[in-house]
Amino acid sequence: MFVLYAVGLVPGLLFGGPLSDRRGRRHMMLWALALSAAASVVLAAGAWSTAVLYPGRLIAGVASGAAFSCGTAWLGELSAGAAGRVPRRAAVAMTSGFGLGPLAAGLLAQYAPAPLVAVYVPHILLAVAALVLAWRTPPGVPAAAGAAGARRGTPAWRHRRFLLVVLPVAPWVFLTAAVALATLPGSVGDLLGDHVMLFSGLVTPLPALAGVLVQPLARRLHDRSRLLTLSSLAVVVAGLLIGAAAVGTSSIALVVAGALVLGAAYGALMVSGLTEIQRLAEPEHLGRTVAIYQAATYVGYLSPFFIALLARVVALPHILIALAVLAALTALWTGAITRTEPR
Repeated sequence: MFVLYAVGLVPGLLFGGPLSDRRGRRHMMLWALALSAAASVVLAAGAWSTAVLYPGRLIAGVASGAAFSCGTAWLGELSAGAAGRVPRRAAVAMTSGFGLGPLAAGLLAQYAPAPLVAVYVPHILLAVAALVLAWRTPPGVPAAAGAAGARRGTPAWRHRRFLLVVLPVAPWVFLTAAVALATLPGSVGDLLGDHVMLFSGLVTPLPALAGVLVQPLARRLHDRSRLLTLSSLAVVVAGLLIGAAAVGTSSIALVVAGALVLGAAYGALMVSGLTEIQRLAEPEHLGRTVAIYQAATYVGYLSPFFIALLARVVALPHILIALAVLAALTALWTGAITRTEPR
């Protein structure tokens, strides 16, 4: 059920970005917000039939994917003159939702009446409010305006650096978040008794909080994206090793520490990737380039499913250590590619 969100999100990204390039950002965002609100209505119906949670998660993924790719490109168009701040703004906007959503849902699930319905009410209200705001926001630059320029350069998704650096690093963005959200809290569930939902609600915002707090440092490094990418991967390695120690010792304190470190890695990697895209992509290719990049990032969101499968035959701490080794190898690969690039 957790993975179905990512299954829907990837086609939402891949179709939403290019469609917004052709039909305009506002047009696509209005459809995405309406679909997102509808998804929460379907999920709320899960209080009476758990079967509807599966299509609800899938619809929510499609809506989110379309909103992420379209919204990131739209934010760039509305931030003329602040190009260096666009990646930070996009990352903060997405990360805030990831943090506040679980916190609100966890508190409502623990204390609200009819919690299986109440957890979806804030999102439905926010989606309706966002529809009104999106309708009143300038539509952005139509893709047709830059159509002639689109033929002058190679699309960003065919650029050597995009293929050899940006895409290989991308899955680590949401792998870090997914491990912090889904894998680490569950590893100490037996110690929490009746407070599992409350603990999950309090811990899951921590990666988002750390991701936001790391943004000022990431912004200062945005002109040195190569250094930002390598340092972010180093934080991934540290976070996964802390996570392995947390699971191995069943330590609630280390789960919290691991969530914070992995969240910092998530935030730094997101800024690094979006910074690369801002530099590589022509305006008329921005929606599609963002969509391809974010689809690659959400490959990492599938990781809890495969970690859970592997955990049946391999100890979970060993899996997390193996992931840390893979992150270190990715950093070495990135460094090797960077050294071969012209200065």
